[in-house]
Amino acid sequence: MDSLSYRTLSPNAQSIDHEWVVIDATDQPLGRLCSKVAKLLLGKYKPSYSPNVECGDNVIIINAEKVKLTGKKMTDRVYLSYTGYPGGQRETTPEVLIKKSLSKSAKPGYHPLYLKVMKGMLPKNRLGRKLIGNMHVYNGENHPHEAQNPKVIDINKLK
Repeated sequence: MDSLSYRTLSPNAQSIDHEWVVIDATDQPLGRLCSKVAKLLLGKYKPSYSPNVECGDNVIIINAEKVKLTGKKMTDRVYLSYTGYPGGQRETTPEVLIKKSLSKSAKPGYHPLYLKVMKGMLPKNRLGRKLIGNMHVYNGENHPHEAQNPKVIDINKLK
């Protein structure tokens, strides 16, 4: 009897192939979109998923400003942050974060609203901090990652 056939194979960083995926965020609910993107970043849609290895894909989100928030969430939802100083608690809304992403001084590929939402859905450790760098968010149709030959997927087909 061959004892090697019963071994459980766990993936390592060298055996994982990272794909590039483009997702269109037009008229998608923000939370549902980001939860599926979190699964893509973690690699949970792949058969070689392992919770301690970065085995997910690189995700490009286009048309990020056209995302949908139901009800009055655009103005009434409040995100809190703290500067570290006394009296340093700051409040922002999704409307303010979207306006901040449309400004000229915003770093391309980083959208403050998506970063805020995705950080809550990823692990709170060094793996989660590494995975958030695999997400690239752009407000328009264009993105500078054409050299990676990304494939366009429909986010509604994923579970």
